[in-house]
Amino acid sequence: MTTVAKVTDEGTDSPYALSHLDALESEAVHIFREVAGEFENPVILFSGGKDSIVMLHLALKAFAPAAIPFSLLHVDTGHNFPEVLEYRDRVVAEHGLRLHVASVQDYIDRGVLRERPDGTRNPLQTLPLTEKIQSERFDAVFGGGRRDEEKARAKERVFSLRDEFSQWDPRRQRPELWQLYNGRHAPGEHVRVFPLSNWTELDVWQYIAR
Repeated sequence: MTTVAKVTDEGTDSPYALSHLDALESEAVHIFREVAGEFENPVILFSGGKDSIVMLHLALKAFAPAAIPFSLLHVDTGHNFPEVLEYRDRVVAEHGLRLHVASVQDYIDRGVLRERPDGTRNPLQTLPLTEKIQSERFDAVFGGGRRDEEKARAKERVFSLRDEFSQWDPRRQRPELWQLYNGRHAPGEHVRVFPLSNWTELDVWQYIAR
């Protein structure tokens, strides 16, 4: 006899029913475990924002009571609040994690990147991130992207293949029927993984609130 878990919008006394948030959590936990089984050197992008905090919490839950088999990667723009960096370091120490930092300021100091006229550094994160992925040979990179954020995000798969230049080619993306994820990639390529793809911003805030 096969038991099918029922997804409901509200809580229920049935042990076989999942709330909306429970179903999203279960899917994300499955994705983390799938990556652990398929890849050799994954890393979690961690900025200290709400999405990356939820993502780290889900990773901790996926492997508890064991340690997370991934390290963290922070692309530091140099414009972070001190409280964010303090929180990042505290989380790393609390859970015994390994932290990699790619610094935008280092690239500016070396003359590789230039400050933008508008002062924002978010677009400058691409090169430090790409080179850190290449130098550390990360083959899977967890990101907190969600499909509800913008049209480009809506096209992403949960497992999003990137070439050796970290470029995304929609023609090379794989179908993900029945939550079956294809992590095959050639040397030099990597896969971006989005455990929160099917979440909305409201889901994230409600998950944090509960």
